[in-house]
Amino acid sequence: MGVYLNSPSAYTLYKNETEKPYFVDKSLMLKELFPLVREGNNHICITRPRRFGKTVIANMIASFFSRGCNSNDIFQSLNISKDPEYKRYQNQFPVIHISLNELPRKCSSYEEYIDRIEKRLIRDLQREYPDIPVDKEEAVWDVLTDIYTVDTTARFVFVLDEWDFIFHQSFITEADEKAYLSFLRNMLKDQPYVLFTYMTGILPIAKYSSGSELNMFIEFTMVTEERFSEDFGFTEKEVDMLYERYLLRNEDHRINREGLRDWYNGYHTFSGERVYNPRSVVWALENNNLGNYWSSSGPYDEIFYYVKHNISAVQKDLLLMISGGAVPVKIREYAATATELKSKSEIFSAMGVYGFLSYENGQVTIPNRELMGKFDDMIRTEDSLGYVYRLAKESERMLQVTLKGDTDIMEEILELVHDTEIPLLSYNNETELTSVVNLAYLAARDTYRVEREDKAGVGYVDFIFYPEINTSSDCMILELKMDSTPEDAIEQIKDKKYALRFKPKSGEKPRYTGRILAVGISYDRKSKVHHCKIEELK
Repeated sequence: MGVYLNSPSAYTLYKNETEKPYFVDKSLMLKELFPLVREGNNHICITRPRRFGKTVIANMIASFFSRGCNSNDIFQSLNISKDPEYKRYQNQFPVIHISLNELPRKCSSYEEYIDRIEKRLIRDLQREYPDIPVDKEEAVWDVLTDIYTVDTTARFVFVLDEWDFIFHQSFITEADEKAYLSFLRNMLKDQPYVLFTYMTGILPIAKYSSGSELNMFIEFTMVTEERFSEDFGFTEKEVDMLYERYLLRNEDHRINREGLRDWYNGYHTFSGERVYNPRSVVWALENNNLGNYWSSSGPYDEIFYYVKHNISAVQKDLLLMISGGAVPVKIREYAATATELKSKSEIFSAMGVYGFLSYENGQVTIPNRELMGKFDDMIRTEDSLGYVYRLAKESERMLQVTLKGDTDIMEEILELVHDTEIPLLSYNNETELTSVVNLAYLAARDTYRVEREDKAGVGYVDFIFYPEINTSSDCMILELKMDSTPEDAIEQIKDKKYALRFKPKSGEKPRYTGRILAVGISYDRKSKVHHCKIEELK
């Protein structure tokens, strides 16, 4: 066993995953790989956003195929064990598994990075094939060729994780990028010792391999290919299963099923399947808390990084998405590699590739509450966003004056938001009024769970604000009316018994102990004037 060749690391790491309480069995993906291994000389690359389980899958593949371990204790209880070809492929092949996101200590050049990989792999090969002369000064592909020439059974499964990591390092030059592509091409392309290559990362390889360098790879992305769609991220069915485990493991249930959907769902595969961010779901269940688990891992994970080079191109669209709308855009996945993202298409394409936006039917949206929180943070801290930043600040004031009952200031803020939105919205449409109100109460999301068109009483309320940080805070029910009065809106709140959403069930203690405020907002299309009224419900 070596560091890369038939390493025990993948087995250990994947076994640890399977023993965790919220493990999801994705092993049937292996069945899709069996024909590729059987045919030989196949190469696939699957790209997904960060935190979508790519490394777990890579460890699964390596530990299943590698003859350097006996992984039957893992897979005998997983779904793949039911496949009749299971034993034919399990632990039958030499596997070269390289996590390409590892750097040598004090690494400052591409040469230091790639030399470490080559030296380690050649050392592994020397140990595995001691009877075959190996010149450690040769290129790694020459060493592999020498071994195959002597032993034609030496055909390897390559598992390469985080293939695009090196492109994000500050010391990498354009020449280094070309050298790296040449390294992968020389090691993998048209080599008889390659049985199968599985490669994964975030960025598509076609951007870099504009010629013939890596054209042997078949690429599978989340937005362009249906195959492998359900193998990354969690499906609705899988989250249902995990939630049942959560209920059994916790007496104090602070998470509801709808909360998981609200916070972490919203991504779309090419086939139309909706998927959840897997890491965030698991962390929320483990911590018994719905929250933002999207941690930053460098400049490519900061939203403002994408928009700062052309703020004017995306200002209006940012507002539309933050208000819950969708923006038409032609996704150009390759644009994610650009140093400076200039056009709207490039900016939103990159944000889609990295998981900040969801793409479906030619439109991008902010997928869920977790990511909406990241957008909120950006627009409320980056004053260079201009009127977007000013509207976000006004939203902080809007919540305060609503709780105080200052309807005059509420009307002023609504006018400001609506007027700012004229270039974006048609102004006289009820849907657009909803968007304006959503923007006006943007800051409320910090302390409230804000639901739109939520079922309450005997109808569906426009907006309902559930206190999350402090359940003794005031609750709010907000109803909108076009060409009517705020009084009519409040009467509807009463008649439809929307306040029942805050009342406890029989025998239960009240969860919410603050005031219940009925907020009526009207808009007159002729006068283009907003009117507001607030009434405490008893």
